[in-house]
Amino acid sequence: MLQVLDATTQPLAQVLAQFRGAAAQPTPEQEAAVRTIIERVRTEGDRALLELTRQYDCPTLEQLEVHSSEIEAAYEQLDEHTLHAIQHAAERVRQYHQHQPRPASWWMTDLAGGMLGQRVRPLQRVGLYVPGGRALYPSTVIMTAAPAAVAGVEEIILCTPPQADGTLHPAVLVAAAETGVSRIFKIGGAQAIAAMAFGTETVPPVEKIVGPGNVYVNLAKRLLWGIVGVDMWAGASEAVVITEAGTPPEVVAAELLTQLEHGAESVAYLLTPSSWLIQETIAAIGQQLPIRARRAILEQSLRGSYAIHTKTIHQAIQIANAIAPEHLTLMVKHPLKWLPWIENAGCVLVGTATPQAIADYLAGPSHTLPTGGAARFESPISVETFLKRSSVVWLTEDGLATLAPDAVQLAHTEGFDGHAYAIQVRTSQPRSHQGD
Repeated sequence: MLQVLDATTQPLAQVLAQFRGAAAQPTPEQEAAVRTIIERVRTEGDRALLELTRQYDCPTLEQLEVHSSEIEAAYEQLDEHTLHAIQHAAERVRQYHQHQPRPASWWMTDLAGGMLGQRVRPLQRVGLYVPGGRALYPSTVIMTAAPAAVAGVEEIILCTPPQADGTLHPAVLVAAAETGVSRIFKIGGAQAIAAMAFGTETVPPVEKIVGPGNVYVNLAKRLLWGIVGVDMWAGASEAVVITEAGTPPEVVAAELLTQLEHGAESVAYLLTPSSWLIQETIAAIGQQLPIRARRAILEQSLRGSYAIHTKTIHQAIQIANAIAPEHLTLMVKHPLKWLPWIENAGCVLVGTATPQAIADYLAGPSHTLPTGGAARFESPISVETFLKRSSVVWLTEDGLATLAPDAVQLAHTEGFDGHAYAIQVRTSQPRSHQGD
């Protein structure tokens, strides 16, 4: 059950120290295993992918890539209610990202003489990773593919592990088709990340890999950064709920349990000035647990979760900013009054009518969010994730002549006479000679 902390009589730093430790780091054994997988995929290509997929996911898999006939069959197999829900979610996520302000190419006149600017282009080919196998995440397909398509990415590659019989769930295939995925591969784990980074006989290399995964997937992304672009380290799910007396305890309990059912390492925090609400919420959790399908997971994740009694809502927000959670639910009177005080959160759910689960599925913003405190410096997946910028400099001869003296001086100051000469050879300035 939730561990209860009292922040009303302790300094903030002391409160934070009771629950905020260093994030769990991968073990040397896990890193060694991932390095071995990466090297196998790099050197053996498809053969390694088939062997690893047969070892971890489907012993009889024969073909890595999904055929168009499998996607057609998925539409036939999917019930109309699920199809409608996927199409509804895909449309809302597209609309949100179409309205998202995005960096644009631009020019400005350089008063020295010339033009300066920026050129913005979408990535040409990106790779999406979506967990699978025993789990089912069509929503993650939508939340990663739709922003990429809106950004204008030409080719979207999806890797996700197959089920034990070698198939992908129809909902995953339909979600991919509805959001513009170009090619789908039945590959999971670190081997999928390596395949998209290096390319194999079947899987094309991509420019950037986006999407959540387990520790092996995240390790592969970290180790391959530089060979390929990656989004972020996507860790265990997190939720902070800031609320006060007057909020129904059963609603608070349900909101806390939303992210906790993702896995045993998930964590939730209740921050409130109401000690009564803490006790009633704990009681409500006890009532809801027996009817939850993932009760065993919830009981484990609750052991690492906290209810913190705060002096005020302002102090609750201070603690939330220190946690920098993936999700932050603000269930208070006049929530817009408090919203400007929130500095660090992947997604803020405002008001009592905005459950985290709506944002997880079809509110509009991507549910692929920074975790583990990374909301202090990272942002959710968006259109910008799939764009790149180039600076552009275009000088006239007069512009070069105006800027050259100071540029040459800075080059000499830093000890780069070749830089100075590259400027001087284009101008009438006295040229640098070795030994000057």
